[in-house]
Amino acid sequence: MDCLALVLAVVVTAASVQDRDAAVPLLERLRELYFSVRLVWADGGYTGSLVGWAAEKLRLILEIVKRTDDTTGFVVLPRRWVVERTLSWLMRSRRLVRDHETLPAMHEAMVLWSMTMLMNGRPAGRRPGPFSRPVPRKR
Repeated sequence: MDCLALVLAVVVTAASVQDRDAAVPLLERLRELYFSVRLVWADGGYTGSLVGWAAEKLRLILEIVKRTDDTTGFVVLPRRWVVERTLSWLMRSRRLVRDHETLPAMHEAMVLWSMTMLMNGRPAGRRPGPFSRPVPRKR
């Protein structure tokens, strides 16, 4: 996702694949499609050798957004809310709520299609959200 929470690249894997392992093809795809991207934010699950690999092989800065150990309860982490908001926007698509797709490539296509529909609504002034309704016209 970019700063505006628009999906840039998608990789769908089996549930048995670790997030850190799935990040390698995702970051490679991101680098192929968007060579100007320099900074990627990730959560604590992506720490370790992935940070060094991304810097060395792809020339990407992988910045880990971590929770501090002394926090308790719900805390809004920087940049993490952007991901959660975009995921909630995508879950408005019926085909993404349940696992209807059997092929990972088809699920990736559905994620991109849903994001395209969200992006098409922006120039028209429609905001994605659970309570967005058409504005009644005055007669």
